[in-house]
Parts: sequence; structure tokens; C-alpha cells
Amino acid sequence: MITLTGRTITKSVEAQLGQSLLTLAQNASVDWQFNCSRGTCARCRCLVTEGAELLDEASDAEWDRLGPDELKAGYRLACQAVVISVGNITAANKTYF
Repeated sequence: MITLTGRTITKSVEAQLGQSLLTLAQNASVDWQFNCSRGTCARCRCLVTEGAELLDEASDAEWDRLGPDELKAGYRLACQAVVISVGNITAANKTYF
């Protein structure tokens, strides 16, 4: 189960392999902020507090936008964080602005 928290809405959805956290949030009508869906705007930045190991490795876009300190702290770009294994994941949209 994946629990996604946007600005005012939290929903739990079934894991879908190969889908990004942003796509899952959009499909569930979670009010997740984003602009580009390519990893350049960083508005979809989120804090993954559970299940980070169930997501693919950080992309080059994430390394460029977030850097090692934020990645180590559990932050990801939801448009780049793709589910690769089924399990419990908890993420909350934590945009910079």
C-alpha cells in the first residue's frame, strides 16, 4: 500500500510497478504540486518516510535538483521516484514554495 499526502489530501493506493509517485498521486486525485513532470522544477519534491527501498535509484535529475544531503534525508522528486517493488511506501509532498 502506498500512502500519499498532498497539500490537504491524504490517500492510500495500491502499488503499481513502473509508476511514479506523482502519477499515482494524480490518478488518486491527491493535490500534489508539480509543474513539469521531468524533474526540472522540483515542485513535486517529497519526503519518503517509509519504503524508500521499494523505489528505483535516484535519477540524474534528482541528483542535480536535490543533491546528496536531501537524498540522504529521504527527499525525492515524485515524478522521478518509480515503484519497483510492492510494499508499504509513505510519501508527503514537501515543495520548496
